[in-house]
Amino acid sequence: MLPLVGCKNFCLSLVLHTEISNMTKKSISIKFGERVRELRVSKNLSQEQLADLANVHRTYIGMIERAEKNITLVNIEKIANGLNISLIELLK
Repeated sequence: MLPLVGCKNFCLSLVLHTEISNMTKKSISIKFGERVRELRVSKNLSQEQLADLANVHRTYIGMIERAEKNITLVNIEKIANGLNISLIELLK
């Protein structure tokens, strides 16, 4: 068994790293959701209309826009296609 010397600092570092990582993931999700909403609104689409065009569930777009879901690359592509834009344009 390893001694617990230094565990307090290590554990604190691990917790801080996890929190920073979670905040970074959350901020990326927020930025992406804001971008989806911006583009959807600029095209005068409701969340339900975009969901139909993107072939995803009608509640999924709202969850993305509110940063409640981690989105997969496949669904990012579906949303870009639904908005009739390139992936590059979506991710700007």
